[in-house]
Amino acid sequence: MSQWKATKARRVLSTLLLIGWSVKRETGGSHKVLSRPGWEDVVFAFHDGEEIGPKMLARIAKRTGLKPGDL
Repeated sequence: MSQWKATKARRVLSTLLLIGWSVKRETGGSHKVLSRPGWEDVVFAFHDGEEIGPKMLARIAKRTGLKPGDL
């Protein structure tokens, strides 16, 4: 069983901002380029109300350092 639970994109984005990511630029609608010193830029391409499932959260976590306890 996955340690991740489905979560709204709005909550994931706000948590990423709290752990040190910042919006570098926004491109057309739902696409945001996030940056953090020491990490490669990440494209966050979800609408605020969209539900992000466990598999996608695990992928996001791998690229951003997000942990289940952060949400």
